[in-house]
Amino acid sequence: MTAEDSAAVKPKQEQMQVFTFGEPESVVTGRELLDYVEAWHNGRWYEPPVSFEFLAKFFRASPHHSSSIYVKRNILQSCFIPHPKLSRAEFTKWALDYMTFGNGYLELQDSMLGQPLRFKHALARYTRRGMEEGDYWYIYSHLREHQFKQGKVFHLMEPDINQEIYGLPEYLSSIQSGLLNEAATIFRRRYYQNGSHAGFILYMSDAAQEEQDVDNLREALRNAKGPGNFRNLFMYSPNGKKDGIQVIPISEVMAKDDFLNIKDTSRDDVLAAHRIPAALIGIIPKNTSGFGDVEKTTRALYRNEVVPLQARFEELNDWIGEEVVRFKPYTFEADVDE
Repeated sequence: MTAEDSAAVKPKQEQMQVFTFGEPESVVTGRELLDYVEAWHNGRWYEPPVSFEFLAKFFRASPHHSSSIYVKRNILQSCFIPHPKLSRAEFTKWALDYMTFGNGYLELQDSMLGQPLRFKHALARYTRRGMEEGDYWYIYSHLREHQFKQGKVFHLMEPDINQEIYGLPEYLSSIQSGLLNEAATIFRRRYYQNGSHAGFILYMSDAAQEEQDVDNLREALRNAKGPGNFRNLFMYSPNGKKDGIQVIPISEVMAKDDFLNIKDTSRDDVLAAHRIPAALIGIIPKNTSGFGDVEKTTRALYRNEVVPLQARFEELNDWIGEEVVRFKPYTFEADVDE
């Protein structure tokens, strides 16, 4: 081979290879978030303006969101006086639906003689308003449809400013904050599960003896995450040069991802939307003064939030013409067994 031929032959260049360690997964995604349109109908019932499937998933996306709803639900439940036509269990399910979806449904079931017998809760997630007044459907899937008897469903709804077919919950403005809170938790959870934490770049400039050497290194890194967290890694590179293999830290994620500020800020947004004091859902104060008198806080919550809710549920009495929904005053003193 001549010198000219040797110069013409260029050495094979290896391509840089990059791979990731995994992707976070969310309970809900932005694609389902607030698909807000005017309530349209399919000829039999109206579809809700916001996906109730999304609201059901979002219910457990943030602990502060679900806890805030449960606080009000528990106070209402403790004050409710059961009635022969409406049991405590049915009222509790009705109240939880109303505060989650902005809609609560009760079906009035008649006796064999056609007399009003009792109210049965219907899941708001699957109940749809029909085209005619007093017409309602239960849509569990496209294969399972049930039409309630005309005029036998009481619909309690939280008014919406854009349409009057369905109600919408009050907390819609805090959904983005709730999702951000969930995303921060998922990111930190992935951070610890990964083990390697994706906090560095392994830079290899030495020419590998074979392609299999690179594959072996890649496999060793993959096996060092999850159950193999913090394993030591040995790399042998014959004829390697100084700095031929380098570990380059990206950053200290613990200090840079602003995890605590994101969690606190998004939490405060959710609590503001529900108007729930932090002291009532188990949040530990960061200052020495604490949250003040919890009993006074509870009284304020009861007067400003629970009492108006009770008035909304009492609308059932006007619909049926009988006092079915009644509440006793909320007691703040602890019951002591003698």
